[in-house]
Amino acid sequence: MKVLSALIILLLTLLGEGQIRIKLVDGFDYPVGKPNAAGYYKARGLRLTRPVHFGEDWNGKGGGDTDLHDPIYACGDGVVTFAADVRVGWGRVVLIRHAYRDPGTGKVKYVDSQYAHLRTILVKKGDVVKRGQKIGTMGNNRGMYAAHLHFEIRHNINIGMQRENFSKSDANWADPSAFIKKYRRLKKEWRPVVVPTGTYRVYRGHTGL
Repeated sequence: MKVLSALIILLLTLLGEGQIRIKLVDGFDYPVGKPNAAGYYKARGLRLTRPVHFGEDWNGKGGGDTDLHDPIYACGDGVVTFAADVRVGWGRVVLIRHAYRDPGTGKVKYVDSQYAHLRTILVKKGDVVKRGQKIGTMGNNRGMYAAHLHFEIRHNINIGMQRENFSKSDANWADPSAFIKKYRRLKKEWRPVVVPTGTYRVYRGHTGL
């Protein structure tokens, strides 16, 4: 009996090898001025027609670079799937994958949140993070822009850093503020779920989880 139990444990370990499990989120908050974006305003929103803008730009109410170095927070529990300085128009970028149960369907779904133009990155690929955890600081991409956070939420977890390869539709991108408001508070669940990995293409030599 002991041998059988040991074999079952070994089999489960082998089947689960390499898998990453996280708990379902119990809600989402704003990535600045946690939890309600106090002291910040949305300078630009989601627009999937010309001129296209795939997410939201969040600025401090003081304007200019007054918000440079301000803390940036994970909008929900999840795992870091990308964290790198890719330079060009992006600068330092973090992507986090979240699992949540949609109250309308009862199904577990996944979204990625993206945080771009950071001054510093305080997490690394594979880190499990909590809602409200500081993951970086507000940047301006080496002076390319006035300091702000570019923030996206994607329904399509294959996008990674390759936005040009995907259709500009709400099947791929969520309106971040509308999504946060809709799923602000969710039922807490303790059983972890397996997170899909290996969904990004390599970007400028940087790989995702």
